[in-house]
Amino acid sequence: MKQNNMLAMILAGGRGSRLHDLTNKVAKPAVSYGGKYKIIDFPLSNCANSGIDVVGVLTQYESVLLNSYVAGGGRWGLDARDSGVFVLPPREKADANLDVYRGTADAISQNIDFVDNYDPEYMLILSGDHIYKMNYAKMLQSHKENKADATIAVIEVPMKEASRFGIMNTDPETGRIVEFEEKPAQPKSNLASMGIYIFNWKLLRKMLLADMKNEESSHDFGKDIIPALLNDDKRLFAYKFKGYWKDVGTIDSLWEANMDLLDKKNGLDLDDRTWKIYTEDKPSLPQYISSEADVKHAFITQGCIVEGEVKNSVLFTGAKVGAGAKVIDSVLMPDVVVEDGAVVQRALVADGVKIGSGASVGSADSEHIELVAKNVKG
Repeated sequence: MKQNNMLAMILAGGRGSRLHDLTNKVAKPAVSYGGKYKIIDFPLSNCANSGIDVVGVLTQYESVLLNSYVAGGGRWGLDARDSGVFVLPPREKADANLDVYRGTADAISQNIDFVDNYDPEYMLILSGDHIYKMNYAKMLQSHKENKADATIAVIEVPMKEASRFGIMNTDPETGRIVEFEEKPAQPKSNLASMGIYIFNWKLLRKMLLADMKNEESSHDFGKDIIPALLNDDKRLFAYKFKGYWKDVGTIDSLWEANMDLLDKKNGLDLDDRTWKIYTEDKPSLPQYISSEADVKHAFITQGCIVEGEVKNSVLFTGAKVGAGAKVIDSVLMPDVVVEDGAVVQRALVADGVKIGSGASVGSADSEHIELVAKNVKG
């Protein structure tokens, strides 16, 4: 069912600095995931599957690859008449000579004219750097049933981790949000914001215009817009999401999200034909596993060549593991080459990196996952 009265905006301009060398040359949403996908595939596929046919992707840091990847929208079926994916970089501000988004709300404010061109009734705001599947049409239905001014998707997190998130305190009977706390030291609930919002556009437009004039504002949804709506006693409701959701903001969490694919009960189910995750279809040969290879509990994508040992690991498109090499508890991103006799343990190896013959990276005893982003000589 088409949601022609709702337009989506994906916030895809974050620097992703905690991913270190992975985001030196590409935006975080363009980072590879799950064998053949990019992180941005998930919110875009969710939009397509939810019947949303106009999507703005707001880009900023190291955005050249991301811009070219999303332009057109054909990969997600968003290139038909009256639909599309539109790349929206920051505008230069003459008064401050800036060409950056000052905050999440400012990113929408700078593109009010784009939104007005479609005159939507509802606005869906999404983060572009999470791994999950969600039906936004169901969230919109809940928004309408509650006669809400804004609806915020939340997920229950362990209480001991709640202080890491923006927390929504709600009326337990109605789900109406009564208080929002940004990373509280003593959280009152474990309902963490997922960075997914539905707003009534006319109200949000009014709030954004006022926020633009406020020199003391951070121009941020969590810090400014949502608290202002609560102060005005607007109807804000929590939409509880139950399912797989992963913030892949660190090397460890990106590694964990990939390793989750080894668990058939992980809840993401990339084989679900009723909710497909669409991506670039790169032509590639089938995977090749030699008769000498030793493969146990592995996720191996097309184009891979395995002649050595692969255990409890994820291999992306085009990865190669030479004879006598060992890849254990690791993630090899696209076109990684592990030459004969090399050993890779508890590591995430970046796109196109070569591990030389006999070299060793990572450690079975390390607390954190080692990122290997440069070639290693044998």
